Amino acid sequence: MTHNQLDKKSEAWSALFSEPMSELVQRYTASVFFDKRLWQADIQGSLAHAAMLAKQGVISAEDHAAIERGMAQIRGEIESGAFEWKLELEDVHLNIEARLTQLVGDAGKRLHTGRSRNDQVATDVRLWLRGEIDLIDGLLGDLQKSLLAIADKNVDVILPGFTHLQVAQPVSFGHHMLAYVEMFSRDAERMADVRRRVNRLPLGAAALAGTSYPLDRELVARTLGMDGVCENSLDAVSDRDFAIEFTSAASLAMVHVSRLSEELVLWTSQAFGFIDIADRFCTGSSIMPQKKNPDVPELARGKTGRVVGHLMGLITLMKGQPLAYNKDNQEDKEPLFDTVDTLKDTLRIFAEMVGGIAVRKEAMENAALRGYATATDLADYLVKKGLPFRDAHETVAHAVKAAISHKVDLSELPLSVLQTFHPKIEKDVYDVLSLRGSVQARNILGGTAPAQVRQQIERHRARLS
Repeated sequence: MTHNQLDKKSEAWSALFSEPMSELVQRYTASVFFDKRLWQADIQGSLAHAAMLAKQGVISAEDHAAIERGMAQIRGEIESGAFEWKLELEDVHLNIEARLTQLVGDAGKRLHTGRSRNDQVATDVRLWLRGEIDLIDGLLGDLQKSLLAIADKNVDVILPGFTHLQVAQPVSFGHHMLAYVEMFSRDAERMADVRRRVNRLPLGAAALAGTSYPLDRELVARTLGMDGVCENSLDAVSDRDFAIEFTSAASLAMVHVSRLSEELVLWTSQAFGFIDIADRFCTGSSIMPQKKNPDVPELARGKTGRVVGHLMGLITLMKGQPLAYNKDNQEDKEPLFDTVDTLKDTLRIFAEMVGGIAVRKEAMENAALRGYATATDLADYLVKKGLPFRDAHETVAHAVKAAISHKVDLSELPLSVLQTFHPKIEKDVYDVLSLRGSVQARNILGGTAPAQVRQQIERHRARLS
């Protein structure tokens, strides 16, 4: 395709076509106004390809130097905002190639030797996504550090642990925060695993069958810092597993954000009153002046559905495609781009918001007392006195019933009353009926005892340092 043909692609693709593309079809098929974000990856991939073509003697050293000079100018134009993106040139690749040919003439036309837009776009998306995964890894680390900071400050604060949203057992609030550190650490592991499969080179597969030019694909892969090449040309141009995998990992990360969001929404409500979120992350009501709405957690909860929707969209996009490349794959970019943007923005704002949470420890502890959270501790106490667990369980149920009728906590029942449920109960029972006694008793690996929580905080800090 000549420069003139490139710049007037709307008139006709080649001599095969007898009429120009309609303006409606141009708009319908163009991707330049969303895929132009790939420009850095496109230039990076093109420069590596050009260097390899020169080394292999496919293009001259003079052409290679001209391509590098032209690309440097294009980079400067894009960065300054002077570059003119043209709808009729359809996508980021043809826009950059057309401008390069304007600047350096025939050398620009030779750049496309041995490649197709099919392997070019697959390479660009992989290069771009690799960089985004690296940024996301840093953001996941920042969020974990914020969670660790609040955990460290609240190791000794008692929170009612819930199952079925019913008060179950007392836990350290720091321990509760560490549960989210574990979730986000797994997200980081998944992202690292996805990155390995993203970081493979499709370039050199050409349209679908490879090329007759003597390309050194391994050299291009090394130049671009990739872990290897895609070894089947058909799969190289048509595979979008890496985008689906990334969006799946991103969906899980957003699910973890959403679970945290749900708790933050509950905890800030008047019914709980466990925490306060800084005003800058909340909004008021247009008619109710007393309202302080946790908009950021609520919106993150909603954006989780958006990201999961993108995952379903990408899976559906690929499910019926025959080999090899199909135009359907143009639809992979907007959901992938939006997933990246949404996840990055969410992680960034949550790292800041979590760091400013104010804990109302009295409200937390009072809620734990209201829920008879140490009932299991009384059962364990009786088991250690020789009762079978099922018998101890039934005995404690009667004790809880009595505490409810007297509107007191188990720890507030007199010893004489507790002994009516079983004679083996002695005054040392109050050590296990206290909230702190319950928490400190769970001093096993992974348990909520403060000593264990502090060990876990140090382990995570060492991992993230």
